Amino acid sequence: MHMTKLAEIEAAALRLSDKERLQLTDKLLGSLAPSVAASEPDEIHAEALRRDTELESGQVEPLSEERFWAGAGRARR
Repeated sequence: MHMTKLAEIEAAALRLSDKERLQLTDKLLGSLAPSVAASEPDEIHAEALRRDTELESGQVEPLSEERFWAGAGRARR
């Protein structure tokens, strides 16, 4: 069975050191076109304030680091 190019690249990337993966991630994210939301600083700021208020009031519970990384791992697959 032949792996697809994307699978080959992913496998190679996962063999990199943490530092190398961070550098690669930075380059990949930097290569993406900015989203519409990112071009609206006022909307980003308002969203950040809304989320902070939800956390401070107890309306939402923050993720533990363990739950965050578990979710990030699932999203990657």
